[in-house]
Amino acid sequence: MERMDKIFVVGHKNPDTDSICSAISLTYLKNASSGSDRYKACRAGQINEETEFVLKYWKCDPPSYLPNVGTQVHDMDIDDSEGAPDDITIRIAWEYMKESETVTLPIMSEDGKLEGILTVDDIAKYYIDAYTKTIMSEAKTKYYDIAETINGNVVVGNEHGIFCKGKVVVCAASPEHLGHYIEQDDLVITSDREDTQRQAIELGASCLVVTLMEEVSPEIRQLAEEHSCVVICTTFDTYTVARLINQSIPARYLMKKKDIIAFKQDDFVDDIREIMGKYRYRDFPVSDYNGRYVGMISRRSLINVKKKRLILVDHTERSQAVDNLDEAEILEIVDHHRIGTVETLQPVYFRGEPVGCTCTILYSMYHEQGVEIPPYIAGLMCSAIVSDTLLFRSPTCTPRDERAARDLAEIAGIDLEAYAKEMFRAGSNLKGKSPEEILHQDYKKFIFGETVFGVGQISSMDEEELKEIAGTLRPYLAEECGKGGTQMIFFMLTDILTEDTTLLCYGKGSDGLVRDSFGAEVTDGTCLLPKVVSRKKQLIPAFMNTLQNA
Repeated sequence: MERMDKIFVVGHKNPDTDSICSAISLTYLKNASSGSDRYKACRAGQINEETEFVLKYWKCDPPSYLPNVGTQVHDMDIDDSEGAPDDITIRIAWEYMKESETVTLPIMSEDGKLEGILTVDDIAKYYIDAYTKTIMSEAKTKYYDIAETINGNVVVGNEHGIFCKGKVVVCAASPEHLGHYIEQDDLVITSDREDTQRQAIELGASCLVVTLMEEVSPEIRQLAEEHSCVVICTTFDTYTVARLINQSIPARYLMKKKDIIAFKQDDFVDDIREIMGKYRYRDFPVSDYNGRYVGMISRRSLINVKKKRLILVDHTERSQAVDNLDEAEILEIVDHHRIGTVETLQPVYFRGEPVGCTCTILYSMYHEQGVEIPPYIAGLMCSAIVSDTLLFRSPTCTPRDERAARDLAEIAGIDLEAYAKEMFRAGSNLKGKSPEEILHQDYKKFIFGETVFGVGQISSMDEEELKEIAGTLRPYLAEECGKGGTQMIFFMLTDILTEDTTLLCYGKGSDGLVRDSFGAEVTDGTCLLPKVVSRKKQLIPAFMNTLQNA
């Protein structure tokens, strides 16, 4: 099966506006400059209210959700061998297997979903084991399929009818003895002797298979019609018909229906590897997200699993990255933070610049590559810069950020200040949200040596709203601390207008870390940090410096 050679552009797992808008904007740039659609914007987490407002404002769909980049079944070489419809005969199923040189045949329903599996072993067992004489009626075999299998034609009766009662009988005795073994509704194989044909019909046969003939006499035809007996004629001899006729039963009768070992395209390779080794079948069927059969994989398919290819934006911290990053191939990183803990096995294109927003870097890249910025992309990038720099109030903001944002606002056709207020208002509207949702709306985890801590942040122009959020979050921090090895949790409640932050702290050593980093006293897990608005440039560097010198 031909695999789409996609390259995923993804930000961190608790995405903010810059993370989402950077992924979309870089994807557009890459596809436009390469003249392809190989690049796909993704997100590693849920979108917050501010970003949701931005996407709706610019009529842009959210990026696809990609929480895990571990290799999956659809990253393997899937053999696109065709499945077979569930109404085919054993004979046709065998032809399918010979043509495709396979020993396993997936049987599908009319809508393409996997119904069962038929193997060469199933067919061999069918012929070797002693099945009953009624197997063809038990299998509900169609008269049309019987005729096709023995190269004959239905000359009397409904070819779409079903042989559903009785046994198969081969007439080898004289007519006067047929009554000893022909019963009502039997299927009788007979020769060109008309007296035998007549006797079988009168004894109640539901179907008469006449060998070495292309047609029966008008008298036999009339008698068969009067007794509702189907007549099939074939030029094959009796031995050949007796040998082939059982191949006319539907494949679904022999196929395995229960406990089928099958996989879905989105199953992770690590999860299926042990199963494939345990059962050691030659082939395993694969279905898509809707349950439709798409092909087969084998243990050999595990050898050439293709890694997902990624471009990371707005982060270089492994703890912030999408799950199973080690199983992916990182091609490129574009970021405006410090160089973190992400490692690569080979050299990659890395662009890290000391600006306030990743989209400021992308703005330069558009100009460098001569790609025109569409208004909606300009709106997304402008939103990201406004968000990350708190409308140029953050100490992370550089003259480049402000120039880029104002130029992008002009391209997008918006009043920058009015738009920013509307965006911030949407982002700080947390009514009805649980403490967990508020904490993780913009939350990042940091690891320094043996110290693990998390920092969340909410920015608002409404002082009363920030006080309400503080009351909601304080008791929840104790519950969250300790999860995933996190030793300390901090939450920044940033007032955009006053450019101050109320910092909530929890965890052993959290008060001391704040005191040593900012000279501020923590009272009841809270302290005020005047003129501190940036997690990236003010809070985290201060914490790291203190931990380094401890």
